[in-house]
Amino acid sequence: MGKTIIISNRLPVQLEISNGTINAIPSVGGLATGMKSVHSDGDSLWIGWSGLVEEDISEELEPKIDQALAEHGSSKVQLTKEDIDGFYYGFSNRTIWPLFHYFMEYTEFEWDSWESYQAVNQKFADAIVEKADPDDTIWVHDYQLMLVPQLVREQLPDISIGFFLHIPFPSYEIFRTLPWRKEILEGLLGSDLIGFHTYDYERHFLSSVRRLLGLEVSFNDIYYEDRMVEVDSFPMGIDYKKFSETAAKHANRKEEELSELQKRLNLHKNLSPDAKFLLSIDRLDYTKGIAKRLNAFEYFLNKYPQYKEKVRLIILAVPSRSNVPQYQLLKREVDELVGRINGEFATVNWTPIWYFYRSMPFENLIDLYTTCDIAWLTPIRDGMNLVAKEYIATRTDRSGVLILSEMAGSANEMNEALLINPNNFEEIADTLDRAINMPLEEQKSRNAVLQKRLERYNVENWAKDFMGSLTEQGQKEKSYVARRLSVDLMNIVLNDFQDAERRLLFLDYDGTLAGFHNDPQKAGPDDELYDLLDSLNALPNTDLYLVSGRDKETFSKWFQPKGYNMIVEHGVWISRDGEDFKMLENVKKDWMSKIRPVLESFVDRTPGSFIEEKNYSLAWHYRKTDPDFGQKRAAELNTVLRSLIANDDLSVLNGNKVMEIKSSNVNKGRATMRVFAEKEYDFVFAIGDDWTDEFMFQELPPSAVTVKVGRQKTQARYFLDSIKNVRGLLSRFVMNT
Repeated sequence: MGKTIIISNRLPVQLEISNGTINAIPSVGGLATGMKSVHSDGDSLWIGWSGLVEEDISEELEPKIDQALAEHGSSKVQLTKEDIDGFYYGFSNRTIWPLFHYFMEYTEFEWDSWESYQAVNQKFADAIVEKADPDDTIWVHDYQLMLVPQLVREQLPDISIGFFLHIPFPSYEIFRTLPWRKEILEGLLGSDLIGFHTYDYERHFLSSVRRLLGLEVSFNDIYYEDRMVEVDSFPMGIDYKKFSETAAKHANRKEEELSELQKRLNLHKNLSPDAKFLLSIDRLDYTKGIAKRLNAFEYFLNKYPQYKEKVRLIILAVPSRSNVPQYQLLKREVDELVGRINGEFATVNWTPIWYFYRSMPFENLIDLYTTCDIAWLTPIRDGMNLVAKEYIATRTDRSGVLILSEMAGSANEMNEALLINPNNFEEIADTLDRAINMPLEEQKSRNAVLQKRLERYNVENWAKDFMGSLTEQGQKEKSYVARRLSVDLMNIVLNDFQDAERRLLFLDYDGTLAGFHNDPQKAGPDDELYDLLDSLNALPNTDLYLVSGRDKETFSKWFQPKGYNMIVEHGVWISRDGEDFKMLENVKKDWMSKIRPVLESFVDRTPGSFIEEKNYSLAWHYRKTDPDFGQKRAAELNTVLRSLIANDDLSVLNGNKVMEIKSSNVNKGRATMRVFAEKEYDFVFAIGDDWTDEFMFQELPPSAVTVKVGRQKTQARYFLDSIKNVRGLLSRFVMNT
């Protein structure tokens, strides 16, 4: 069992330099806490930036830093000041962060920043490769390192890689505006497992993968190159025990043990026993909606003037990215809003807003959580928002009300909270009124459910769940009906091929020998494929047949001059040695006039779809449509067609982005069996990629070597992952004969 390598932008320790000595102090952040069980469980290594730029580290200091980090199971990635400016403050925080949080107006698309992001991601990848062994497990974290999985995969193709995004993934319409959108998606798809906080983010990612990369997605599995990538949601929890136990201890402290903050809070509570404290804790970030919350509070006081001198809003704004212009402007706006609202509403005995712009020690956070009656957390967009969970965990007597933005990822798990739209001031004001007057019994009922859920799915379970899924993903290949045509199995097949006295090869075309094209008429064979087929066709004692659903006119143009054997239109026509096509089946076409208007109506209602009319079948193509919309229309058309053709001896074939209607007595299985019965063959090979090829796999004898292209359930004995692998196998047939 190999080690686990955790990768994040920052390490879970903070370095302190004093008189030439280095101290590494463990961090208390959410990720550091969440990964504690993984990092401390057995053999593990955490790779990240130390927080010190290369210019600040002398030659004498560097080995001391490495030693200090090694004592905490960590290893550094060395970054320069220029790296930090371009990669972190540039692309990560001026491009990805605002874009993924739907703040298009703050998003910058700078080529220099993108180049820096690429370069730093490569540094992280190189650091991983230097430390990794083939049986290790790699877990990459967050938006700063989205290229790392693919960069590592290029150097360690068989290693297990997981990635977790801790911020939202935006909708396709937002994400598509990113100039480097494909590079980001391909970087992430280097992973075996990609995790998000919520199903919405997962859904947005899958939609972008389908629309921008044109990849096949089956439920939450993506078929990419020669691998399958799983995408899933894992809502991050908190260290529930830590918060609840600390809160319980706080409740039992003696007067002399109280912090100065707690004493001041108690003083104001005692002066106004009926007053309510509202708590707002956030990083000072435009995504958190602090300015909007202040305006909403002003609206609330005007709508419900009876609460003046009865409520107090405590705002803790933790400094964040203070050298970024948008954050400097935000701080100025918040400062001015607090001053104006306090100036407008304050009385001699009451200041409506207490505003703290600072970080607070953990003990003081617990003071605020346990004292405040209402937690008011209304981010405009937030990946998760763990503060909401921390507040509930500290309410040991189960009192308290949580008002939470429905735009926060945690809202999906916390339906018992009062969920609001952070842009609706009317709703916010009414919800604050409801929270202030909520009966204690209702508070306890809601919080009891929330606490049980948060305690059960804590941060440790989150990490275990992800790692368990990553391990399962590595075992998934064993669950396929078909076996991967590994090197060993391929050698057996090649030996059987070489030893055979008479060979028969059935090769599907689209999706097997050649890729798909938006216009089927333009997906003609390339020179490499012609050379390969010429070589196969020239092999002694070998009968090669191209078997396709395409029309005979197209195949005549592409392949008849070559003298290949061809079966087209799923088995209606056959051509031997390049001769004219002859019918294999007696089929009718009088039904086409009834079906064509139905298909035309779907073309009219499905932009990008079109009809391909063959001699004895009709095909409705939807490869150029929006993937989600096309799939919906295909399901609808399938229902309509099956009701129309119930008594007409017709079948509907669902291929790759195409639906074809043809006679029921025609399929590739019947056609290939006719050819097979004509001679004595001691080696039969058939390969194809879609549902129509299953007829071949079913009908051919069990001794036949049947191969599915792609990882899907199949009647074939084996599978290969890609067209590249298909051509590689067929080339070996030629070379080994």
